[in-house]
Amino acid sequence: MSKELTAGDKAPAFSAMAVGGKFGDGAQVSLADFAGQTVVLYFYPKDDTPGCTTQACALRDAWVEFDGKAVFFGVSPDSAKKHAKFIAKHSLPFPLLVDEEKIIVGDYGVWVQKSMYGMKYMGTERSTFVIGSDGNLKAVLRKVKPAEHVALLKAAL
Repeated sequence: MSKELTAGDKAPAFSAMAVGGKFGDGAQVSLADFAGQTVVLYFYPKDDTPGCTTQACALRDAWVEFDGKAVFFGVSPDSAKKHAKFIAKHSLPFPLLVDEEKIIVGDYGVWVQKSMYGMKYMGTERSTFVIGSDGNLKAVLRKVKPAEHVALLKAAL
């Protein structure tokens, strides 16, 4: 990706397997399926890790405030099987997109070099994109802290 996505940019199209929510064990979805609707893609590094669990459970706990305002998808490079376990373990009401090939994280510019204890590695930057009904990015929330995600998302919607 040559430039960082910002509000007002056209949202990159995607097609992926959605697991959970109304998609149950899995169904192929694409951004085009939700034309005319607001879509939220929240990117997170890995299922069932402390920060990702905090973020997902906070969204679950505030779900009544979000349900019906937008179509929500969590996105990570985990498999459908891992997503299903994460959803079941934490009773998540929203679906997760499978991005094992790292296409969506790449297109949205959130597959980045990270560093922990001096070791550099590639991983998903915790970020959220609100896509307006016109297909353009309405809000871009980068490097989101798990405990602040819900408040930032409420403000963006």
